[in-house]
Amino acid sequence: MASIRDVRPDITPVSLQQALTHVNVVDWGTANPEILVSGVTVDSSDVASGWIFVGIPGFTHHGASYSQQAIANGAGVVVTDTAGAQLLSGAISTPVVTIEDPRSATPHIAAAIYGPYVQSMKLVSVTGTNGKTTTSYLTHAALSAHYGPTALLSTIEIVTGATHILSSRTTAEAPVVYRTLAASALAGERAGVVETSAHALSLHRVDGIAFDSAIFTNLQHDHLDYYHTMENYFEAKVQLFRPEHARRGVVCIDDAWGQQLAGRATIPVDTVSALQPTPPAFEGRANHWWVSQRHDDVASWGVSFTLHSPTGQKYACFCPILGAVNVQNAACAIIAATQLGVPIETAIDAIAHSRGVAGRMEKVPSNPAIHPRVLVDYAYTPEALEALLKTLRPLVKGRLIVVFGTDGDKDPSKREDLAAAAARLADDLWVTDENPRTEDPQQVRNYLLRGIKRVRPGMENVTEVTTCRRDAVREAIMSAHPGDLVAITGKGPEPYQVIKGVNHAYNDVPVALEVLRAIN
Repeated sequence: MASIRDVRPDITPVSLQQALTHVNVVDWGTANPEILVSGVTVDSSDVASGWIFVGIPGFTHHGASYSQQAIANGAGVVVTDTAGAQLLSGAISTPVVTIEDPRSATPHIAAAIYGPYVQSMKLVSVTGTNGKTTTSYLTHAALSAHYGPTALLSTIEIVTGATHILSSRTTAEAPVVYRTLAASALAGERAGVVETSAHALSLHRVDGIAFDSAIFTNLQHDHLDYYHTMENYFEAKVQLFRPEHARRGVVCIDDAWGQQLAGRATIPVDTVSALQPTPPAFEGRANHWWVSQRHDDVASWGVSFTLHSPTGQKYACFCPILGAVNVQNAACAIIAATQLGVPIETAIDAIAHSRGVAGRMEKVPSNPAIHPRVLVDYAYTPEALEALLKTLRPLVKGRLIVVFGTDGDKDPSKREDLAAAAARLADDLWVTDENPRTEDPQQVRNYLLRGIKRVRPGMENVTEVTTCRRDAVREAIMSAHPGDLVAITGKGPEPYQVIKGVNHAYNDVPVALEVLRAIN
């Protein structure tokens, strides 16, 4: 598998002064404004000769403290704030430029270096709590059908040209976003999709990019460890629907947050009601789409629906990923594609024939005569897990079994609600670890056990597995019978498990497949 370090677009160098044109420079130090630079990075290990290294103050360490490693890897100049410059005083001979705010300045530097190559691309941003990745992939399929090979920056992977790179976060830092899109443009790609998290908006990772369309799927309980309130979380999302970030938008108004966003957006937006009736305030509104005749098609593991346009046309649509929530995702992708000039019939056909998304309602191959049905899904919020289990319940002849945990070091306020949803909607519960990170795994599981007890005081059909997630997956599948369904949730396609700060190789799908193959 390639690394982001393999993405090195062959661009024309610019002067340091040009790279810092839109940045508040406090002190040029010994730097020559006319020296040429050919890249920018905030990662001291991801540097090439002649690049700028930006030292950003972090939550625990100042990025400037990594300058010597960056210089050893080729950085020709360091850009940082006053604290970073003081940290480096007398420690390095490489020029240091002092600026006011390295975090907010970084995308402007990246735009000055890579932006000219990106300007010609048609770009879509996808945000929301749940559905971002699936919608990004569906939009990517629609754009690819019309524009040819298309860039993709998602939670799962970064795709540019023929290069596929595993992602380390939903939205990369600004230099990586710009660099990837520049590489895609230089490879002849004319369009791209960028999955955009609330953190990315708050931390300026997509500043300077005016997306041709911005999609909002929904807002649900998440990230309150960072934003503290849902209102703060929502305000981060609102930023995307302003002229500095996007030209047009698509807003799903199935929840109150979407309805509020439609009124707060300062760009033209198309709205869509996919799972709920159109609210009275949106009835007859120009640019409002709506969905009818939703139907889960278990045989093809997808969902069909009719999409109604603002002018009254009806379109038969199909999404090859089971579940009502994927009607939201597919409808948003279709509408956004049309905003970028893709004929609606082309978008609908491309999505209908697209591949499923790893870790999203992903079936694990099995023999129904001797095996339970097993699937892996990324659902990790209370709302997402509830939607998943409600989708699955009608499909199960026997017992609905769920294997789940929750992340350590992240938003503990959602943990009990997540477990309560599992207790209400599944038959058998297997409580295990997700990514404990630096938190005590037992402490994390205790939250889940308290949530379960709110619904099942007697803890009927609940098993806590304290050894490892692999054991939980194995025991849950071994406890099941043909006709049962085992849903393994929370991690989706993640290829690792984070325990005490160490990434351990792990993936739910091959572990489940290994267990199924052992059942004769």
